[in-house]
This record gives sequence, C-alpha cells and structure tokens, in this order.
Amino acid sequence: MASRVLRIGLIPGDGIGREVIPAGRRILESLPSSFNLKFEFADLQAGFETFERTGAALPDRTVEVLRKECDGALFGAVSSPTKAVKGYSSPIVALRKKLDLYANVRPVKSVRTAAKPIDMVIVRENTEDLYVKEERTIERSESEGGKYAEAIKRISERASSRIATMAGEIALRRQKIRESGSSSSIHSRPLVTITHKSNVLSQTDGLFRTASRSALSNPKFSGVTIEEQIVDSMVYKLFRQPEDYDVIVAPNLYGDILSDGAAALVGSLGLVPSANVGEGFAIGEPCHGSAPDIEGKGIANPIATLRSTALMLEFLNEEEAAARIYAAVDGNLEDGKLLTPDLGGKATTEEVVEDILKRL
Repeated sequence: MASRVLRIGLIPGDGIGREVIPAGRRILESLPSSFNLKFEFADLQAGFETFERTGAALPDRTVEVLRKECDGALFGAVSSPTKAVKGYSSPIVALRKKLDLYANVRPVKSVRTAAKPIDMVIVRENTEDLYVKEERTIERSESEGGKYAEAIKRISERASSRIATMAGEIALRRQKIRESGSSSSIHSRPLVTITHKSNVLSQTDGLFRTASRSALSNPKFSGVTIEEQIVDSMVYKLFRQPEDYDVIVAPNLYGDILSDGAAALVGSLGLVPSANVGEGFAIGEPCHGSAPDIEGKGIANPIATLRSTALMLEFLNEEEAAARIYAAVDGNLEDGKLLTPDLGGKATTEEVVEDILKRL
C-alpha cells in the first residue's frame, strides 16, 4: 500500500520553541514504517523576534504556505511583550483567525503513578469572546472619574454550536477508544460539561449555553451525558474533583484559564499539549510559553510538544500513529528516570527525546 504523505509546517517561534519543535519533527520521522506515513516539512517563521527583524509577527508567506501547501503544522512559542508594542499582535491568535482554527483542544492526563487520576479534555472556542481584541480607552476628566477602558465580548450562535459539536464528537471518540480496550481511562461513559457564567452575563454566556445545549441535543450525542457548570465553581471543582471531568467545553477566555489551571494538576505546563483545529487542518502547539529563563540551557521539557505532535496526527485521522507516540511518552513518565528539571529531574531535552524515541 502506498504511503500517505503529510506536509507539515514547522514554526518554532521564540525562545524554547526553537528547542522543542525539532523534537516534534524527529518523532514524526521516527514513526515505524508499518504506519505507511511519510512526512515533508516546511520551515516557516512567526513570533516577536520575527516582528523585530521583519516588521511582521506573522509573515504573509507563512499563512500562504500553511493554507495552500500543508496538511498541518507545529507551532512552538511566542514571546509576547507585556506592554503594548505598536504594530505587534500575537501571531498564534492571528493564525487561528486566518485559518479558521475555531477549536483549541487541550487534553490533560496524569500517568498511572499519580495519586489522583486525571483524564480530561478542555475544548475551548478559539475565535471570539474577549479575544476579538476590540478594546478602547476613553478619556474623562477627574471629576467624571478619570479615563476608563472597555472591551467587546463577542459570542455567536454559530461559533458556540460548532465548538459544542466538536466537544461532543471528542467525547464519543474517547468512549470508542475506551470500549476498544486501548485506553486506561478512568471514565466509564462520555460526559460533556458546558462551562459559562450566564447567571451574570445572560446575553453573551447565555447564548453560549443555549447554543451549546442545542448542538448537543443532536441524536448522535444521545449516549453523551450533558451537564453545566458556572465557571467560578468550575475552577473550584476542577482542583478538588478533577477525576469527575471528561470533556469540558468553554468560551475562549474561560477555556484559556481552565486549561492552564488544569496543567498544574499534572505537574507542569511542559507536559500539556494542545491543538488548534479547523476543518481538515490542525496545528499542534505546546501550552508552555517561550520560557526565556531557560532558553538555550538545553533543559526545556519536550513532552508537551511531542504530545501536541500526536494530537495533530489525531485530527489528521492518524489515530494509531498518535497512540504510539502517547504510549512512548507515558512510558518515559512512568519510568521516571529521565525527567527535566520542571518535573524535579536533571535530564536534558536531548536525553528525554532520545529515551522516548527508543520507546517508540
């Protein structure tokens, strides 16, 4: 049977992105030949350093190559400045909009040696909410209270419906894997938790709630249990009872906060993958930032990138290859002999990658 050829864009970005994205390429190139997969790669640029060098954080060529030539991509990290820089905006946020990557999917899973088992996926709407970045500052006199700033929170029925649909589909797929016996999941049935704040934001979050419920009422989700959780109590329960959750779906801001908070439950952002997903395209993206404090030291944890690579493959319909990568990573973590400093170990990036490649 002829091999399937996948062309993958590689966008290291800033900081440790340049150290971990090569690990993603290596694991793809090292997949056993039995998967009948071949890979071609396009080296592309984006990030704050690209902006400083060229004046564009997301060059047009990067977008065009991804759109016209690639099946998927790996994105490293971005060093976004804390203060406003004229002309600069986040390239990953721009990519999500330009390629209509409407879902950010973040699995959070503990290894079997953890004291409290965790196995959840946070599905975050990726294109709107406060992240439409429509803000303004209005000047007023001191007698009027001084200047104030405001931001638009935009929620649409279309975006809410399709993110809820994806959450339902992920819940069904996870259940299928459980029933096949190829998963050690702690869950026995599919569950989707809709997270919102409609008790206060009755129009915006209210629309997200009703549109999500409507989408998940589709008969194909009849085997999925649907529940709701107000976001503030969701944060509390996420830390107190993480084992209760299977798939969580949330608007952009809440999903962002919940995702990073959930990463703390499994020890490090260096373990947590994500994928930005649209119709027929996925960008794997580790959840950690550019980590300038450890840049160049060779100790960045590559596992979030390797898991993101596997997650990208999942959404490119290569679930078996993805499962092989997940198993190799889990083996490294369960063994516990080669861990990077963020996990309390002394291993280098290269040592961890080499160990996982051997397990592959």
